[in-house]
Amino acid sequence: MLIFAASDKGGAGRSVTSANLAYRRALAGDEVCYLDFDFGSPTASAVFDVPEARRAAEDYGLHAYLKGEVVEPARIDVWAETEHWVLRNRPSCSGRLVLMPGDLSGGDFATTENDLRRCVDLLLKLHHEFDLVIVDLRAGRSYALDLALAATAQPEMRAVPARWLVLHRWTRQHVAGAAHLVFGRRGLVASGVARGHDADALRGAIRFVRSAVPDPDSPLWSQARPAQSVWMRVRDGDLEQLASEHGMGRSQVLGSVPFEPVLQWREQLITDEDVLDSQIADMTTWQALRDLAARLTDDRHWEVA
Repeated sequence: MLIFAASDKGGAGRSVTSANLAYRRALAGDEVCYLDFDFGSPTASAVFDVPEARRAAEDYGLHAYLKGEVVEPARIDVWAETEHWVLRNRPSCSGRLVLMPGDLSGGDFATTENDLRRCVDLLLKLHHEFDLVIVDLRAGRSYALDLALAATAQPEMRAVPARWLVLHRWTRQHVAGAAHLVFGRRGLVASGVARGHDADALRGAIRFVRSAVPDPDSPLWSQARPAQSVWMRVRDGDLEQLASEHGMGRSQVLGSVPFEPVLQWREQLITDEDVLDSQIADMTTWQALRDLAARLTDDRHWEVA
């Protein structure tokens, strides 16, 4: 299965959340490949703590592959190459976790027919090799998003299941931006239909993920003054209504990731050790990421409401 992660704005938690989902699925035994299509600003190597990926991406990243400059893009075995001490102790029941990095000096580019063919060939190959392929797209209406839509619309790709995650922070600006990215005149749905996608099928393959969602009842916010607590609850209700009005109601939400202080300081994987041993990360974040990872392929969460 292919999972495309998109966001209207930077800072929406797209890369760090999708990397954590890849990690969780690999821990569960799936063979997982993570593609960094954030051309020009790849961040996955930092999240996975794989410095070798930065060097490999200088000449053999996905940008170089799609432009025909290399025959095969670089592959990084995260379990073997990471400097993260927890990941280095790979569980025996885990599946492969492979990173295909983006080029540090890449940048967006207009898609040609040759680029499209190379993208289709790569996605088909990886679909047959891995259980789950997660593609981290650049924020906004980017060439990476257009390329992904064009590739998945090709006749040979129609039998390959593909789903789209649109991540946004829990603010008015991010909710409105995510809705515009998906439902706007030149948004994901309209652009996909223009490239040959079926409108209903594409809408059914899109789910929203809310990130950095504050919970007034959590210990983190327990010291808020009564007036602040009331204000937060009112604003949360306002956002729920706004999301519903924009076609992003609860039936279209795959899950939410709580506001996590660790992720405000450092984009990283949230490991069991972070929660259970050092206790630097919150249990609710850990559980939310586990639930999201499971829902990626659970058809019950993708049924048309």
